[in-house]
Amino acid sequence: MGKKYELGDVLTGKVTGIQPYGAFVALDEDTQGLVHISEITYGFVKDVSEFLSVGQEVEVKILEIDEDAEKISLSIRALQERPTTLRKKDPIPRKSLQDRVDESDANGFNSLKDKLQDWIEQSGQ
Repeated sequence: MGKKYELGDVLTGKVTGIQPYGAFVALDEDTQGLVHISEITYGFVKDVSEFLSVGQEVEVKILEIDEDAEKISLSIRALQERPTTLRKKDPIPRKSLQDRVDESDANGFNSLKDKLQDWIEQSGQ
């Protein structure tokens, strides 16, 4: 590794290669790191090349440094504002179990109540 980098450093680097699992970014002449596909942006990334291209300058944040293996993990996503929601649709309001029982039982028991008198009369014959 060239320069001494620290966790949390924010740097500008140049994309040097794109792989299905992420993009390599040169931080200086001797040092490059990897932006894993999950650290490119919020949401689902199917193809790295839809977001990055070789030669592109990007701002990255250092997430992890493994000096023994000489690997640096980088993130572009960490410098982006988190979206308020990633859901495609709003959650459906849920009723409590008791509310659902009260709704369905009101009709179900009424029909039994209506028939009960008929059944009592029929059984007495």
